Amino acid sequence: MSTSFLVADGLAKRFPGSKGKADLTVFDNVHFTIEKGEFVCIIGHSGCGKTTILNVLAGLDTASGGNVLMDGREVAGPSLERGVVFQGHALMPWLSAKKNVEFAVRSRWPDKSNKEIEAHCQRYLDLVGLTGSEHKKPSELSGGMKQRVGIARAFAIEPKMLLLDEPFGALDALTRGNIQEELKKICAETHQTVFMITHDVDEAILLSDKIMLMSNGPQARIAEIVVNTLPKSRTRETLHKESRFYAIRNHLVDFLVSRSKRFSEELPADYDPKNPPLVMPGVEAPPPPPSPTISSSIESAKVVNLR
Repeated sequence: MSTSFLVADGLAKRFPGSKGKADLTVFDNVHFTIEKGEFVCIIGHSGCGKTTILNVLAGLDTASGGNVLMDGREVAGPSLERGVVFQGHALMPWLSAKKNVEFAVRSRWPDKSNKEIEAHCQRYLDLVGLTGSEHKKPSELSGGMKQRVGIARAFAIEPKMLLLDEPFGALDALTRGNIQEELKKICAETHQTVFMITHDVDEAILLSDKIMLMSNGPQARIAEIVVNTLPKSRTRETLHKESRFYAIRNHLVDFLVSRSKRFSEELPADYDPKNPPLVMPGVEAPPPPPSPTISSSIESAKVVNLR
């Protein structure tokens, strides 16, 4: 039995066909694991079921087949052990930024005093750069600031796992970059386990330890898992200077442009859905053992002949 923090075992999602048509299988036979403290991104074309997988991990949706174990327990519904940040900020418009965070924290720890809750929420608002904007309502905040509140709220309940569904997709490039850096810093400080959906290849390389590549739907699967071998100290400014950056980036882009479609049309003969291949672009494979020299072969032959 796997001892990984999260285990997705044979996940499938099927929707019944209408008017006598066959059922639609969005994804099937999906297996993967996530270790404690890992940051994992998943990339794939629209329609391959990425958001559905995230919702299954969150307990907001049920799989048609398979199961998910987190920390040794089956995921069977929503839980404050899993924090979710969607592309839309999902804030309550009548509450201030701080009150939005406090609402979640009170649900998590109903016995905490007001003073404890206030200090706890302020810490996470400070972490995402919202010091001084705590008492503003969502209508008074920019799009990036609203997303920061959502991220602070998710972190403030101190979940065992954080689930992010393209949380920066609607932001401008500068705001997106700033929040990426803050998210990376917070995850490093808290050792947070993260599962994130993104369509941004560079974002995945900046943030993740592993990148799961999904083939095209229907019948989508985890085609392969790319191990990010860049140093943990990477930043947006240094990313393009890393020696293996372009090897990883080109590998991901090539998959999205061509290999994902080919994979969907015909599974490789050696593909095992329970063990998707791990790849490390830009890392040379260890050299094969040296071939015996002619003289050593002759000596071996002499030994054999003497026996």
